[in-house]
Amino acid sequence: MTHHRNARLNEQFKREISDILARKVRDPRIGRILVTEARVTANLWLARVFFRPLDGTSDVEETLQGLAAAAPFIRTELAKVLHIRRIPELRFLHDTTLDSALRIEAVLREVLPGGGEAETEGGEPSGHPGDPEGDE
Repeated sequence: MTHHRNARLNEQFKREISDILARKVRDPRIGRILVTEARVTANLWLARVFFRPLDGTSDVEETLQGLAAAAPFIRTELAKVLHIRRIPELRFLHDTTLDSALRIEAVLREVLPGGGEAETEGGEPSGHPGDPEGDE
């Protein structure tokens, strides 16, 4: 039961922080960002908030500084919306999973024979299921 509560809380934090950043935070260092995930500890002491800049021109370090400066304000706004016993400390972290996935995909395209032909997740060619070539 705790796992489901924590998952709901993570999703609610993600949604509320995204809304606060879009509507109420006016720090020019932050720019436009996408909150990709929020992970709140079970004891509500810490929330790790992962983000990606939406515009490729923004400096991640500068964005992190802006988010750290805005964290107390965001916590105050969260307290107005969320009715939980404690609003956790917010730590903002740059989400690099997309960059890693793109790097792995590029390496696989170079290494795999055929130059990375389109395949489905099951490893089958991406043709239609009823094609005569696949039926034997």
